[in-house]
Amino acid sequence: MTVELERLLRSQGFGSRAECRALICSGRVLTNGVACDDPYVEFEPEGFQFTVDDVPWKYRKHAYIALHKPADFECSHKPRFHPSVYTLLPRPLVTRGVQAIGRLDEDTTGLLLMSDDGQFIHQCTSPKKLVPKVYEVTTKHTIDDAQISALRQGVLLNDEASPVAAAACERVSDHLLRLTVTEGKYHQVKRMVAAASNRVVALHRVAIGGFALPASLKPGEWMWLEEKDLAGLAERNPAA
Repeated sequence: MTVELERLLRSQGFGSRAECRALICSGRVLTNGVACDDPYVEFEPEGFQFTVDDVPWKYRKHAYIALHKPADFECSHKPRFHPSVYTLLPRPLVTRGVQAIGRLDEDTTGLLLMSDDGQFIHQCTSPKKLVPKVYEVTTKHTIDDAQISALRQGVLLNDEASPVAAAACERVSDHLLRLTVTEGKYHQVKRMVAAASNRVVALHRVAIGGFALPASLKPGEWMWLEEKDLAGLAERNPAA
């Protein structure tokens, strides 16, 4: 089914009906490399590609993105002390309503997934799904065998009735852990390491499911997640 250009732009986050019509009528929207000034011309949404102000876009029913979150950014639309991670995204993504999937603390860096697909967000955050999240943990004190054993077997956190264990835990160096958790408790990794008699001084998320943060994605940059990436997220063995 074909859809009017104005409606296509609205669905992709380019503003209200009036704003999208103004974009088109002013010649700022190109289709097939040519300015299209008719807001009512119709296109097939599937595979539709267009350009707005020289920036190429592709029609997507839902937005799935990965952001390399830098330190000193808050995962909130109403940040208190630092800029919001949403300021790192182009306006159309924010306008169409992408949400951070599981917040990272302001001082935590690394992989942050975002989407406007409610079902996808639920699948990624539901405790029943046991989605593994892999962190590189820099510690204040030297990591010893007793701490590794405690994290693997389970440590008791304040306000928790039973011990919480890491799904995987390995010592990379004297002050660096690679820790995998499948839950999303408040400050979980920091609290677990503290309960094992150490302290986190830096925390970086490197993978979710089978999708690892690409080395080419620099802090503050984002990327679209394609079908292969979404398939990777469903895997249970995160890439190294």
